[in-house]
Amino acid sequence: MTTEHADRLSPAETEDKIWKLAGDIRICMFTTWSGSEQHSRPLSATLDRDAHAVYFLVDQSGHKNDEIAQFPEVSCAFVDKGANNYVVIAGEATVTNDRAKIKDIWNDFAKAWWEDENDPSIRLLTVKPSRGELWDGPNGPVAMAKLAFAAATGKGPDMGESGKTRM
Repeated sequence: MTTEHADRLSPAETEDKIWKLAGDIRICMFTTWSGSEQHSRPLSATLDRDAHAVYFLVDQSGHKNDEIAQFPEVSCAFVDKGANNYVVIAGEATVTNDRAKIKDIWNDFAKAWWEDENDPSIRLLTVKPSRGELWDGPNGPVAMAKLAFAAATGKGPDMGESGKTRM
């Protein structure tokens, strides 16, 4: 049985694709470290490649803010199951009260949590990416066909592109 590896992207191609896919997916599982265990929660991201930042609107209360203050290294896992795309961005996070940026990235989704961008309990969580990984595979039916073909031929399936890079 031979194994065919997924197409490997260059670091520049990987970084381009990470920004694009994460921006398209937008919702991620945001993971912090408490000092004894990881904690993950879904958050809505706003990506700004020019600023080399991933932004989130968060509440001033919550364990994640304390965890970030003590352990700023975090990860953001973006998943588009239907398209079989997976992205992880890791980096250093900070929580600030940058009212101008909060107003700048305010969106309709945030209205589920706060009345408007002037709510004094809103904070800006910023992640400065240091590394990223992606797995960009074929959609469900194509993936199933590739797996069936691989099983029938004894060859490993080509399940798409993958890559890692420093960001």
